[in-house]
Amino acid sequence: GHTTGPSLSNDKLYKFAYSAEVYVDQAKASLQKSAGYRISSGVDVNLLWRNPDNDDDQLIKITIRDVQVENVNERPSAKNIFKGKSTEKIIGKEYLEALQRPIVVELVRGKVKNFYSYQNEPGFTQNIKRGLASLFQLQLYSGAAPEVDISGKCNTTYHVRQNQVTKIKALDSCEIEKQGFTSHNQILDVSTKATSATTYVLEDSFIKSIKAEENYVFLLNSQRKTSAKIVSKQRLELKSAQAGPGLIAGKQVTSIIKTLDSSYVAMPLVAEPVKSECKKCPSLSEHWQSIREHMYPEKLSKAEAARSFLSFVQNIRKATKEEILQIIRSENKELLLQIVDAVTSAQTPESLEAILEFLDFKDASTSDLQERFLYACGFASHPSEMLLKSLTDKFKGDIANEEIRETLVIVMGALIRKLCDREGCKLPAVVETKRLILNRLEKAKKDDNVRMYLLALKNALIPEALPLLMKYAESEEGSISNLATTAIQRYDPSFLTKEVKKTMNRIYHQNRKVHEKTVRTTAAAVILNSNPSYMEVKNILLSIGELPLEMNKYMLSMIQDILHFEMPSSKTIRQVLKDMRAHNYDRFSKMGSSSAYSGYITRGPDVSSTYSLDILYSGSGILRRSNVNIRIFDRNAELHASQVVIEAQGLESIIAATPDEGEENLDSFAGMSAILFDVQLRPVTFFQGYGDLMSKMLSATGDPVNVVKGLILLTDYSQEMQLQSGPRASAEFLGGLAIDISGGMEFSLWYRESKTNVKSRVAAFVAGNTEVDSFFIKTGMETTLEAETTFDFISTVQFSQYPFLVCIQMDRVESPFRRYVTKYESLPSGRRYTARRGKVGLLAGNEYPLHQENSNMCREVFSAKSDSSSNWF
Repeated sequence: GHTTGPSLSNDKLYKFAYSAEVYVDQAKASLQKSAGYRISSGVDVNLLWRNPDNDDDQLIKITIRDVQVENVNERPSAKNIFKGKSTEKIIGKEYLEALQRPIVVELVRGKVKNFYSYQNEPGFTQNIKRGLASLFQLQLYSGAAPEVDISGKCNTTYHVRQNQVTKIKALDSCEIEKQGFTSHNQILDVSTKATSATTYVLEDSFIKSIKAEENYVFLLNSQRKTSAKIVSKQRLELKSAQAGPGLIAGKQVTSIIKTLDSSYVAMPLVAEPVKSECKKCPSLSEHWQSIREHMYPEKLSKAEAARSFLSFVQNIRKATKEEILQIIRSENKELLLQIVDAVTSAQTPESLEAILEFLDFKDASTSDLQERFLYACGFASHPSEMLLKSLTDKFKGDIANEEIRETLVIVMGALIRKLCDREGCKLPAVVETKRLILNRLEKAKKDDNVRMYLLALKNALIPEALPLLMKYAESEEGSISNLATTAIQRYDPSFLTKEVKKTMNRIYHQNRKVHEKTVRTTAAAVILNSNPSYMEVKNILLSIGELPLEMNKYMLSMIQDILHFEMPSSKTIRQVLKDMRAHNYDRFSKMGSSSAYSGYITRGPDVSSTYSLDILYSGSGILRRSNVNIRIFDRNAELHASQVVIEAQGLESIIAATPDEGEENLDSFAGMSAILFDVQLRPVTFFQGYGDLMSKMLSATGDPVNVVKGLILLTDYSQEMQLQSGPRASAEFLGGLAIDISGGMEFSLWYRESKTNVKSRVAAFVAGNTEVDSFFIKTGMETTLEAETTFDFISTVQFSQYPFLVCIQMDRVESPFRRYVTKYESLPSGRRYTARRGKVGLLAGNEYPLHQENSNMCREVFSAKSDSSSNWF
């Protein structure tokens, strides 16, 4: 009559063979070559007591005996770390004794109501017993219900067919204390999949055999070949049933347990967290000394710098505040910048306290360290509310350097966005910082302050800032109007209300006042990228021909780029082009050198990346704005990897040219602004004002200005899993970037030529470590990927004639890449097995194609240069 759970016969001892195996390998590899191990043993089970009032309430005793530890796959004796070692030697005498002490389980209707064991046993052996006890939990009818076992409280579904029962456990539903974090952006993150299934074969209402299997798979979204899996298997097979001890009489479970052994205590069936201590790990200062040489500024574009940075971040995460401060205070300034990058990227409470104690914002002489700290905060992979609160408190205090004050508020904006993306918009620190920025912007009188808060909002992208951004875009002039419009351009189109689009249309068509070309073209880009209506597109097309000379050409290029790159608004544009008033030779044959073009850098099965390049000139031939963007995207997400904008204005007086409409009163200025991994950085000024321009031109060396240099933590994924068989597993993926971006603008009145050059040198390193830690043995896999590359973007303009000659080049140099996979098994004694495979290759260099006109123009520029050099006399 037992229909709800397994039933044991009185006076019988059931003898089982038990094995628990773990495998670690790459996601698609076969298990035959995996790293791993097997624990096998005998298991004795007998019924101690059955409730006289309820047959479905029973106490069973489970004893593990004859424990063996071995390789999960056959290995030659030279590669077998267990060879010649007894189980006692491998596990340790006290652990083996603890493992073989019996446990008692109370089963009520097939579910474990109580788990009794000895209190002072090591957590690890308790977890192995919990894993075994969880297997005896079973219901004999189909259906779904939450069930508590070693994995926590999980949603479980049973399928019953005659004498076979299948139990499916939804591992992502398990309620258990979890540790870990994921990366901010999905493209930089890791995808996971976890499954668990157990099959029972029954005979006479009791277990004949059990097979359980758990799988965890990890895939790096940006590079799915970088992957890992952990497989955990349990098997329990009935070997014999023989005469055993009789039942204990009694009515109360507690009195039965006391009679049995007064040392037994009831414990949770859910696993207790266990972590083995590292006995021979180097201290933080020893580790720093071993990597120090790779961290000098001139080595920051090498993969070894990124590798050292990641390992340093991992060690800082285990360190105390005092250990961190000891290194910061003892190092010279040249290396201190890289230490600041690593300490800030660690994102632990200890590392934040250490760096804030070290940095003094009232001291202007250490502003470069303060700036590196702030940018590392902006790139934080999983920022905390505590970090934002600390920065906001600093902002309210005294800050010696005005540029640091500006960087601080810009980074606060970036942290607001990251916390809001993780449903943290209502956190007290986020609410307070949003209010602070919006209130200060409304009250700001000085242009510099307005710019500072607009840059913060350009990072924060909060919907409540849009009314203020529209006000500044439409009513102000120069850089403020431009900045507000580019901030609106960064919003997802879903946030752009009818009111925003009306404002953008008014700016583009100059319904209320005259605007600069840069602001008008940005407004047009916002309209065309946010699901424009038929009439909006038609009005933009009809305006071409009535615009300033170069702006006509720029708008045409933008429309043609949307069509050739099949962007979302291309369908509407094609509909409008059927109307001859919008689409005719007069409109589509405008001359000029401005251009807009998009193309693919890579198109892969995992992610693709695109570049877009647009250049706008003034009618006199001087660069007004050049804008290079690199974006990375997959099916579900996008990442603005980088943007470098070089802007110049008010330079017409140098070559005695007439400024364009709306630009007559602009001050002479040239500067650069960059976005890196979705974070707007503080803009850099080349010169401001005519006097500054002339002094810089006379003393110009053509040396590039550094835009950003440092180490950035991009992929930051760490998760711990409790395996059903008892051990803890962990998966950690870290991806770092050593980056060096510089830009320059040269201007020659003698040759009537200007040249801008943006050089981006990048080294990337990704390291994944998946490990199963069973206290007496560790097994796992390390996978690494490294690459180095350089992007050059050069634009050369010769304005000795009209139309002037413009040549744009975008090149990537030959790039080495290396990929390694190392599988290992190791004992605490130091005995270790490793198997390593690698692949080394070169990605060919590439000159990225732009539109045909540009290619023709480059030929002319370079042929003109070679002619002039040979005809000097």
